[in-house]
Amino acid sequence: MKALLLNSGLGSRMGALTKSLPKCMCQIGYGHTIISWQLEMLRRNGVREAVVTTGPFAGMLEEYILAHESEIEFTFVNNPVYSETNYIYSMYLAKDYLDADILLLHGDLVIDPDVITDLVSEKRSIVTVDSLIPLPEKDFKAKLRDGRIESVGIEFFGEDCVACQPAYKFIYADFQEWMNKIADFCSRGETRVYAENALNNISDKIALYPLELNNRLCNEVDNINDLKWVSNIFKKHYDKWRL
Repeated sequence: MKALLLNSGLGSRMGALTKSLPKCMCQIGYGHTIISWQLEMLRRNGVREAVVTTGPFAGMLEEYILAHESEIEFTFVNNPVYSETNYIYSMYLAKDYLDADILLLHGDLVIDPDVITDLVSEKRSIVTVDSLIPLPEKDFKAKLRDGRIESVGIEFFGEDCVACQPAYKFIYADFQEWMNKIADFCSRGETRVYAENALNNISDKIALYPLELNNRLCNEVDNINDLKWVSNIFKKHYDKWRL
């Protein structure tokens, strides 16, 4: 298995914090940044290869990661047009290195260790959802049908939808179906959309299942308020999670 960590975004909603460093290097507590916590979770779960997409401050991020983690082999893929494209294009640029089952995490996710363990150990393709919380207005939702994921996007609402966070585990064959469709999108110049737009086009070809979070932490940090919120939860549980 390989991890794919998406870190090519601008992080513009973080204000001054991301004027001088990538969002994933923001502190969340006890000496940890978002990315250092993700890497510790990968190492604990035996993931020894990771592909990291980069955008602004690429050199800084590469140096930081290599200085903090020696047990994982990294491949860095820079998106030189990060300000003009969405992560669908970063995934496309990384396609040649994604030749295994894939654990896909957005670089601004702060996650309960048990969630990572559940993702890594699952034998099917899955994405994290939480049916115990209200549907978010602007963030991702997953549309369900017959116990499987039919679509993922910000536009879906209804009784058949649940809140969704961008943490995935894909078996290799399913991920290649997604990557082939991503290549189709990018070849047509559709590089500003979500990668999930391509995923929804092939949902009939793969079996993607929900992994229930049940209120466990798995949240993106989009702005300063998000950072404060996840940092408080992280600090509250750190004594248990660090063991």
